[in-house]
Amino acid sequence: MEYTHSDTDLIKQPIGYWSWAAYKAVIDRTRAALAGIGITQPQWWVLAQVARADTAKTREEVSHLLRNYLDTGPEAMESEIDTAITRGWITEDPEGRLGLTPEGRAFYGKTATLQASLWTERHAGISDEEYLTTLKVLQRFIHNTGGRAWHH
Repeated sequence: MEYTHSDTDLIKQPIGYWSWAAYKAVIDRTRAALAGIGITQPQWWVLAQVARADTAKTREEVSHLLRNYLDTGPEAMESEIDTAITRGWITEDPEGRLGLTPEGRAFYGKTATLQASLWTERHAGISDEEYLTTLKVLQRFIHNTGGRAWHH
């Protein structure tokens, strides 16, 4: 790969710009691919939380976990849960527990396969060691600037 600057110049580049550019590239690519099969990224989050749960999670548990992802917010997550129910991917029982429908399980499988291919695409030419270092460096930037971040 050809880089934008020499190492000497790259070391002087602003992390704010490059972390934003990486965010934008990854999110835009992910959202476009998901849209291509008829799902939004927040709907994927909901579907994945329900599909991967060892025990049924309530609407509140799923919404609470996901509402801060990419600044989505609680109202948006509630709407995305409603959409997943309306689309027939999940059900909600009287106690608010969410469950996967057969259609939801099949669509989850299709979407998970797409997500796995996107992971492979993003990580091409990047070793696990480099990836781990990158995440630790980003977490250090977050810590050093007084920010907070957590991902399940």
